[in-house]
Amino acid sequence: MKTLILTALLGISAVNLSGCVPVVAVGVGAGAMMADDRRTAGTYLMDEEIELKAANRIHDAYKEGVHVNITSYNRRVLLTGETADTDARAKVEQIAKEVTNVREVQNEILLAGVSTIMARSNDAYITTKVKARFLDDRRFSVNHVKVVTEAGTVFLLGLVKREEGAAAAEVAAKTSGVAKVVKVFEYID
Repeated sequence: MKTLILTALLGISAVNLSGCVPVVAVGVGAGAMMADDRRTAGTYLMDEEIELKAANRIHDAYKEGVHVNITSYNRRVLLTGETADTDARAKVEQIAKEVTNVREVQNEILLAGVSTIMARSNDAYITTKVKARFLDDRRFSVNHVKVVTEAGTVFLLGLVKREEGAAAAEVAAKTSGVAKVVKVFEYID
């Protein structure tokens, strides 16, 4: 009887804990990436907070007609996406600048209609291809370069040495589907 109860309790525990495995795995993976990141843990978390706050504020200001991606790296914000007019583009930039801890904003928002799901999927695919090609290059660490793609343009962010940035840009430029590469690096040499 004790064996049956113990087996049942272990079974229930295993079912309850099975949902934790992905959480633990993601946590470990994020921790490993942070360990190789040149930003401090505090700055890494600040970047996450900046992205979240800016996205929420922009969404509150523009429910429709604006598609904006906010990427923060070392408290420098890259804005990509589309707005229909220059006033909205300027207002989105101002909203991002007013978020606590933002040092600088680079506004790369296009004046265009909101992109389609198909276009965004293509950009995500390009980003994946660039990151995959980064894995084969030993001139820089893939964890030191963040990749953002918008309308076929690849934006590269990170704290890198000039030679690392040049190598990453070269790899990205030679990836099929990439129309243009924009370096948004912060150089450490």
